[in-house]
Amino acid sequence: MSQSDPSIHGDDELPGALDNIRDEDAAEAHERLDHPVIGRCIFGLALVIAVVHLYFNSVSTLSELWTSGLHFGLFGLLCALTIPMVRVSRPGTRKLVFWIDLALGLAALGSAFYLIGFEDALYARGVNFSTGDWVVSITAVVLVLEFARRTTGWFIPVLCIVSLSYVAWWGQYVDGLFNFPGLTWETVLFRSFMGGQGMLGSIARISWTYVFMFILFGAFLVKSGAGDFIVALARCAAGRFVGGPGFVAVFASGLMGSVSGSSVANTVSTGVITIPLMRKAGFPAQFAAGVEAAASTGGQLMPPVMGAGAFIMASYTQVSYLTIIGVAALPALMYFLSVAMFVRVEAKRSYAVQLDDESTPSLKEVLKGGWHYLLPLIMLVAALIYGFTPTYAAGIAILSVVVASWLSASPMGLKGILEALVQGTRNTVTTAILLITVGLIVNVVSTTGIGNTFSLMITDWAGGSLMITLVLVALASLILGMGLPVTAAYIVLATLSAPAIYNLIAQSQLLDLLTTGQLPQQAQAIFMLAAPDKVDLLSGPMDLSTAQQLLAVVPESFSSQLMEQALSPHAITMALVSAHMIIFWLSQDSNVTPPVCLTAFAAAAIANTPPMRTGLTAWKIAKGLYIVPLLFAYSPLISGDVTEMMRVFVFGLFGIYAIIAALEGYLEHPLAWWLRLVMLVVGGLMLWPHDSLLLDAGGLICFLALLVWSSRKSRASEPVAAV
Repeated sequence: MSQSDPSIHGDDELPGALDNIRDEDAAEAHERLDHPVIGRCIFGLALVIAVVHLYFNSVSTLSELWTSGLHFGLFGLLCALTIPMVRVSRPGTRKLVFWIDLALGLAALGSAFYLIGFEDALYARGVNFSTGDWVVSITAVVLVLEFARRTTGWFIPVLCIVSLSYVAWWGQYVDGLFNFPGLTWETVLFRSFMGGQGMLGSIARISWTYVFMFILFGAFLVKSGAGDFIVALARCAAGRFVGGPGFVAVFASGLMGSVSGSSVANTVSTGVITIPLMRKAGFPAQFAAGVEAAASTGGQLMPPVMGAGAFIMASYTQVSYLTIIGVAALPALMYFLSVAMFVRVEAKRSYAVQLDDESTPSLKEVLKGGWHYLLPLIMLVAALIYGFTPTYAAGIAILSVVVASWLSASPMGLKGILEALVQGTRNTVTTAILLITVGLIVNVVSTTGIGNTFSLMITDWAGGSLMITLVLVALASLILGMGLPVTAAYIVLATLSAPAIYNLIAQSQLLDLLTTGQLPQQAQAIFMLAAPDKVDLLSGPMDLSTAQQLLAVVPESFSSQLMEQALSPHAITMALVSAHMIIFWLSQDSNVTPPVCLTAFAAAAIANTPPMRTGLTAWKIAKGLYIVPLLFAYSPLISGDVTEMMRVFVFGLFGIYAIIAALEGYLEHPLAWWLRLVMLVVGGLMLWPHDSLLLDAGGLICFLALLVWSSRKSRASEPVAAV
């Protein structure tokens, strides 16, 4: 398989619509694409959808509701035609299934046209459903659940059914915090489809704007040959070191992830090259697969795409997309470097060798032949910095891909452009259906207020502890990730638990102001109203216990006002971004955590290793997924100024390296048990949020001294190991 063979899309499933479906359905789906008539019709439909969506994102004056409706209808039709309803073997039955699929797809498109044609009539009747409104709304909801079943399995449709029935029926029978008096089915269906919420709400808008444009951008890059350039660049930059193929996997996954945002797409595209290279260099097969899975998981953490996460996060927090990807860069780099540290340790332990591949071109030759592939990424970043919206920036980047390809030996002509448009559209099918369906769940959460209730419940269970809250959210993300794709798990968790994490992070900053005696005068006025007998305590520094007691006397109704008065707008904004970034990172753990870890399973299939054992190895290597979110919560890694961010980054890197050495029992040579404990303490010293440069420096000096000593021991033992 060549590097340019796999497609790239923006979520966490296998690349391309056909790769998302079950194996037993794939033969029938490919038969449709290979059919001389049906295949051409699907090609033409995908091309029309691409052109229509480019119109939506450029000069369209249609309302967002109508655009979202057409987005659902068009991708519903494409989903119905490319992903069969059921697997059948008899030709006659297979033909019947195709006609049923076609009817369902046309029904989805028809529901969009009905919405456009009869929206005004609905409001003229005072939002009272006619028979047609009932039929179309029910049909649209049922169809999107069916399409979600085809693309992602049963979990999401069942969760949607439970959510919708909770609002309309059984919520009134629940006692306690989650009791909901209920809405009529007419109201539920209106909010789900025709009212511009639910299926056609803000999540759908993210799908037809940011997500579609960036998936299309990725398809153009792959079609232009950038995938081959990325792997070649990684092999030149990292392949010539000891254990270099492992570094190639990390480097290539980082570069590929910067445009694909898909962990499984990274695995199947780069893994077919890097896993055999790692095994040839001497790495154990299971470790090679684990490295590829862990590195590929970083694809959804690396700007500028980050799956659909960056766009959804920008929508949720109302923070600019450029700010989101700006603060995400250092943590993503930290994650990839943490995986590289595991590679280094294993390379020394396994005596992995440097591969002398004479066929590998030099870095100068690679850049000379493919420097133009970097131009689209440069144009994308430049357009964002200049002030263009992400959709326009993606459009400019797509055009720059075509122009840049003309500088290569195989320029993109009309055929290549059309194929890229079609491939990008097909790659969007799963993500589009997923986001439209998840909109139903998000609408239920916002309608019922269950998100705030859930956040209060988490806070209560955690006893106000931010650490315990993070542990609970991590467990919830793992459980949700067993049935939901990563992006869907993030959306659900962010809706439910982001307020709790945000409040606790903001409260920790308030406690810092109280303990240091730096609470602003306008915030002290809140205490004069809420607790006048405690005002004298604000005159100077206080201990943490007193600060906590003082904060506890502030009524709930005054807490938000206190935060606004005490914290700067930047601090409040970054507390919110930190909360969402924590959830987004934790939601990635299902990629590499058994029993359901699609990325690890994909790597295991390439390496021919046991899937569960590979999953456990990948989970161990991906420890950065748990360490870095702690830095979001307790340090200024993404909320401080440049100096603070770089300080946390540098000391955090060495702290993670020390912890990896403690976990592996190996640095440059085997470590005794007591040295592993020392490394654990040293790593914790550099990671712990103590705001003491002296302690950080002490930990770093200790680690570097142990690293130099271990390196000398390793060199002394090399002749013995070679015998």
